[in-house]
Amino acid sequence: MEIKVLESVKDIPCEVLVINKFEDEKTSQELANTYAVDKDNFEGKFGQTYLLHTLGKIPADKILVVGFGKKEEFNADKMRLAVSKAVKKLQQIHAKNACFDFDVMCDYGKSAAIGAMIADYAFDKYKTEKAVRVDEITFAKFSEKDVKEGIIFGEAMKFARDLANEPADFATPSKLAEIASNLDGITAKIYDKDEIERMGMGAYLAVGKGSAQPPKFIHMKYSGKNPKKKIALIGKGICFDSGGLDIKPAASMLTMRDDMSGAACVLGVMRALSALEPDVEVHGIIAACENMPSGTSYKPGDILRAKNGKTIEVDNTDAEGRLTLADALCYACELGVDEVIDIATLTGACVVALGTTVAGIMGNDEDMISTIIRTAADCGETFWELPLFADYKDSLKSDIADMKNTGSRMGGASIAGVFLKEFVDGPKWAHIDIAGTAFLEKPQKEFIAGATGAGVRTLLNYVKNS
Repeated sequence: MEIKVLESVKDIPCEVLVINKFEDEKTSQELANTYAVDKDNFEGKFGQTYLLHTLGKIPADKILVVGFGKKEEFNADKMRLAVSKAVKKLQQIHAKNACFDFDVMCDYGKSAAIGAMIADYAFDKYKTEKAVRVDEITFAKFSEKDVKEGIIFGEAMKFARDLANEPADFATPSKLAEIASNLDGITAKIYDKDEIERMGMGAYLAVGKGSAQPPKFIHMKYSGKNPKKKIALIGKGICFDSGGLDIKPAASMLTMRDDMSGAACVLGVMRALSALEPDVEVHGIIAACENMPSGTSYKPGDILRAKNGKTIEVDNTDAEGRLTLADALCYACELGVDEVIDIATLTGACVVALGTTVAGIMGNDEDMISTIIRTAADCGETFWELPLFADYKDSLKSDIADMKNTGSRMGGASIAGVFLKEFVDGPKWAHIDIAGTAFLEKPQKEFIAGATGAGVRTLLNYVKNS
């Protein structure tokens, strides 16, 4: 989809002119009044749409009126959803181009562009019959700068969604390393198995032992011109999670290509940084591997030694993500960064607690956590803080090692966070659990089923505003 901005679209020929109507208000556009929108009981409730033909009276072939709901409740979040609704309607009528001319007081160009790109997304790479898409849209009145920033965010989300939707035979650890090495404006160092072993990453290495795919430890770096802060972003990169020897049921394994959604998020963010040009130093870190069963797999009862020297008893091989993150966190803390943020499809417990629209967040600095939560809300994502009470650590006690890799099923998301905290030394740290939000089994709000690009908007906004 190509997105343009003009001061006015009044005289631009197009297939569809998209306008808005607020609830309980007269339609402000003369066009809508001319075509008797109000007389046909179009109330303008949020999400309503009304399509009519112009009969050649204006340059547009059709008019699509979108309900914006109550004016006092309208915001950037609703703009994104309203534009998404409009684009989906354009797809239904097979429109290839449209002009958007909204009567709003604020400049919602960034949200509008993101909404359009989310709605126009389809993962049809492997389909003979391709999805119906809108080729071109033009926004009137919005700031070109804001729309361009929205496009950067939208492209980063699309990039992450594509990666997480790819089958595991494509999105291997080696493929992720190749992608990282070719990002514009980013330097990348890729560590192979021998180098990972020399760095003492015994927890991470154990997870990948059963796979024919070699592990790849990926360290990307973006350097702003005058960096005010150093941030490390860590994405969980389990390219396929069978559960290992504690193997998952077949139904649970079907979508486990998405277990690298955290890595996809970080790659999407790093890809966008050269276009955004924030004055921040950002490190993108991925401990990529597969968790597979074989004669060489790590086993329940094994004792692993992490990079910081702490030992871990393997209680369950399907709690593998935290093992890879443990060594990645140790590595990140040695970089001298101010903040570390890890993002991962980590626990089913988080899905049970928060569902599929809310991500869990926890960490060691309340101000940082609060800022990330506000940042998420500003760009249409919802995060909820979960506790890291010291008592949770009792659940991880081992008789033969410093800790186990799993504890009680109750409070599982927080227990996983307490485990990760053992490998953070120095920087402020936040852990984001996107197990429920990263991949949808059915359409939800503006998203189709599949990968959502969870976390991309929030982390990009956070880095940009740091």
